[in-house]
Amino acid sequence: MAVLSSLALTLGAQKKVQTFQLSKVLPFPAEQVWAVVGEDYGKIAHSHPKIMSSDYVGGSLGAGEGAERVCYFNEKKTQFLKERMIDYAPEQMSFTNTVYQAGKFPVDPEYTQAIYRGKDLGDGTSEFSFDMRYRTKPAMMGAMAKGKFKKLITDYFIAIEHHIKT
Repeated sequence: MAVLSSLALTLGAQKKVQTFQLSKVLPFPAEQVWAVVGEDYGKIAHSHPKIMSSDYVGGSLGAGEGAERVCYFNEKKTQFLKERMIDYAPEQMSFTNTVYQAGKFPVDPEYTQAIYRGKDLGDGTSEFSFDMRYRTKPAMMGAMAKGKFKKLITDYFIAIEHHIKT
C-alpha cells in the first residue's frame, strides 16, 4: 500500500511539470550561434534582453561541464537564477542548463532545466532549439508561467540574432 501511495504521489508530481519546445532558424552559421549561446555561458546578459547582468560563479571560469552562472533580472539583484551547465557537448553544440537556486522566481529548481541545441543547416544558416521542463511553486502557476517563459525565449532568439549582427 505504501508503495502504491508513493507511486501515486510521484505521478501526481509529474503531472505538474510543464514542458515546451521552441526553435528558430537563424541566418548565421551554427558556430556563430554556439559562440554566443554555448561558449559565452556566463555572459548571457550580453545577448539576453531581460537579464540585467550575469557572471560565472562557484569558481567557474568559462563554459564547460559543471560551469555555474548567476543571472540577475533586476538592478537590486533580488530576482535571480543560479544555473549549472551539464551534459556539455560542444561537438554537438548542446548542453543542459539546470537551475539550482531561484531568488524570487516561482520555479522549483529540482524540476527546472532546459536543453540548448544548435544545428548547422549547411547553407550558412542554423537552427537553435530550446526544450524546457519546469515546475512552479505553487504548481497551479505552471500553465500561466508557460506563456511568459515562451515569450522570454522568443525574445532571446531575436536578441541572439541582433547580438551576432552587431
